[in-house]
Amino acid sequence: MIRLGISRFLGHGRLVALGALALFLSVAGRVLAEDRFVTLGTGGVMGVYYPAGGAICQMVNQERSRHGLRCVVEGTSGSLYNLQGVRGGDLDLAIVQSDWHYHAANGSSQFAEDGPDTSLRSLFALHPQPLTVLVRADSDIQKLADLEGKRVNIGNFGSGQRGMMEVLMSALGWTQSDFSKVLELNAMEQAQALCDNEGDAVAYTVGHPNGLLLETTSRCEGRLIEVSGPVVEKLIADHAYYRRAIIPGRLYPENSEDLLSFGVGATVVASQQVPEEVAYEIVKAVFANLDDFRNRHPAFSRLAPEQMSRDSLSAPLHPGAERYFKEAGLR
Repeated sequence: MIRLGISRFLGHGRLVALGALALFLSVAGRVLAEDRFVTLGTGGVMGVYYPAGGAICQMVNQERSRHGLRCVVEGTSGSLYNLQGVRGGDLDLAIVQSDWHYHAANGSSQFAEDGPDTSLRSLFALHPQPLTVLVRADSDIQKLADLEGKRVNIGNFGSGQRGMMEVLMSALGWTQSDFSKVLELNAMEQAQALCDNEGDAVAYTVGHPNGLLLETTSRCEGRLIEVSGPVVEKLIADHAYYRRAIIPGRLYPENSEDLLSFGVGATVVASQQVPEEVAYEIVKAVFANLDDFRNRHPAFSRLAPEQMSRDSLSAPLHPGAERYFKEAGLR
């Protein structure tokens, strides 16, 4: 549901007189004509989703006098919450991981009980979130195959990094017994473990640049390795929500070259209940000002219209997005 200006007058005490009620309706009617509030669910304030949402809303709001939309960012716990919020009408738009985007649209994984969300619509894709393998600088690990026999953190149970690592391990024919030691630590714990020489490598699904990786590579001289090869290419081919990714060089100490990997991506979704004109203006605000958007965060620096209009969009395109892409020659 689109949040309208009238919501600003709710929850501030009871209107007990007919005269006051009449005044309320008069003022609310004027605001209703002026503003249509659109809520955009993002993630935690320390992640990339929150500033991404802020950048999108800022661009939409720059043209508010023309289209009458006011975009508002809502910090959330992440993709699962956002998809449930869009489905239930508590959020108009949301930024979500492409794998959960897929599962919500298809009624699989954690959405199996609820079934497919037939009202879910795709707007566009944002930055990749590649599986990032960080190793100790003094280790002899140079490529993915070198992880065998090493002390590896595969992530805490239920985390995105754990899920992706388990998919990769299965595709490679590995089990946990192929490592000399398996750690199941969260992101904060894994950094300390690597620095304390309690592990040789960690696998982390994250957008770049990442503050925790920067701290770890600076403090412990860790380095990144590529996650590539025929097995990875097959995973990408077999799963619509995976994509190739490049981790740019010079983001972290000891990592001067671009590195290949794969992973999920951040995608922007909406409900079909969002009017076509609203979705059109949201997409247009970003694509028509893409150079500005790229400058809003380093993770956006390599975004390209062709990728943003096609990658990892598992739900049908919203008519408003499709309309803009056709106008822009992207469809």
